Amino acid sequence: MLKGFRDFVTGGNLIEVAVGLIMALATFALVQALVADLITPIIAAIVGEPSFGDLTFTINGSEFRYGDFINATITFVSIAAAVYFFVVAPYQAYQRRRGVAPETRGCPECATEIPVAAKRCPPTGRSLLNLGNPLRMPAWPRTR
Repeated sequence: MLKGFRDFVTGGNLIEVAVGLIMALATFALVQALVADLITPIIAAIVGEPSFGDLTFTINGSEFRYGDFINATITFVSIAAAVYFFVVAPYQAYQRRRGVAPETRGCPECATEIPVAAKRCPPTGRSLLNLGNPLRMPAWPRTR
């Protein structure tokens, strides 16, 4: 019983996930500092407000700190953009260069994941023969 637990804790996947989590938290702290100390003051200087963190309004004695929400939104968008442009996009380009094709694609009618080789969507029965490139889904008119 303890040997299995020790193997789980010291296994490669758990260690890799732990290191990834620690790096993600460090990156979050870095981006949060970047937003709070550089980006927000620049935007605030343009808008004329000294700090977004101090923006509030009060309704029936309850204080709403929407400035903190603006800071959190900027942090979220910054992290999402960094992950997309520095992880997702390069990985997709790498996969295309290697010739690795996706195994599934989404049905344009119901958004169900179906095999690339499928000719019809199982839930809707819609023909998928004229979809063309499985990596790029055409805009289909909704019939609902």
